[in-house]
Amino acid sequence: MDISGKLIKILEPITGTGANGTWKKQSFVIEYSNGQFPKKACFQVWGDKVNLSSLVEGEEIHVFFEPESREYNNNWYTDLRAWKVESAQNQAGGFSSMPTPPPPTGAPIPTEMPDFMGADSKADDDLPF
Repeated sequence: MDISGKLIKILEPITGTGANGTWKKQSFVIEYSNGQFPKKACFQVWGDKVNLSSLVEGEEIHVFFEPESREYNNNWYTDLRAWKVESAQNQAGGFSSMPTPPPPTGAPIPTEMPDFMGADSKADDDLPF
C-alpha cells in the first residue's frame, strides 16, 4: 500500500533488546487528505530502514507501508510499518510503485515470421508419428 501526505512530526528513535537481539524503531506522523477533512496517520520504520534524517517536517512525502495487527491479552494492536519513504520532490512526474523498464537494447525485433518448416518440406509430413 502507499499514501502521500505532509510530514508533520518525526519522533525520536526507540531501541531495545528482545529474544532475537537488539531492535530499533522510529515513528513519524503524516497528514493526508481523505475527503473534506485532513486525517493523520502514524507510521513505524524498523531495523535498518530507520534513517529519516533526510526528511524535513512540513514537506510532502510518499510512504509505502504494510498494515500489521497482533493480539495481546484479548486486545488488538495495529502498526503501519513503512518499508520505503520518499520525498515527493524526488518523484519525477506522476508516481508509480513499479520501476520504469529500461529501453530495449541489442538486436532489433524481427518483423517477419521465420519459416521453420523450410520451403521444400511438406505441410502434412511435419509430425514424426
